[in-house]
Amino acid sequence: MASKFTELAIDCADPEGLARFWCSVLDYEVRDKTDEVVTIGSPQVPEGRDRPGPVPPTLTFARVTEGKTRKNRLHLDVNPTDREQDEEVRRLLALGARRTDVGQGDVSWVVLADPEGNEFCVLAARHP
Repeated sequence: MASKFTELAIDCADPEGLARFWCSVLDYEVRDKTDEVVTIGSPQVPEGRDRPGPVPPTLTFARVTEGKTRKNRLHLDVNPTDREQDEEVRRLLALGARRTDVGQGDVSWVVLADPEGNEFCVLAARHP
């Protein structure tokens, strides 16, 4: 038997604020919250890791004192499901994302950073 990917942990300065941003991006909801850690997940699969088969991963935001110092070695890619890429980029910018350049050059995806500077990509292809 193999493991399944159920959670991504993200260090940050403001767990509640970053969780709020990513809930808006992914249409997730808060699953658990303390002063130091906030976990969000899909409302469509509330049982998460206890569900057999693949599950949408939860994101856990943990407060740390040190700041981000360089480009992420791991990042999220998101696919707009009900709009085109340029419309989704505008929506995410309005939520607090910002454009960033990680040396990507001329590519089909758009690189943005969340409110704490974590890079992520908005892909051009739409997937349900």
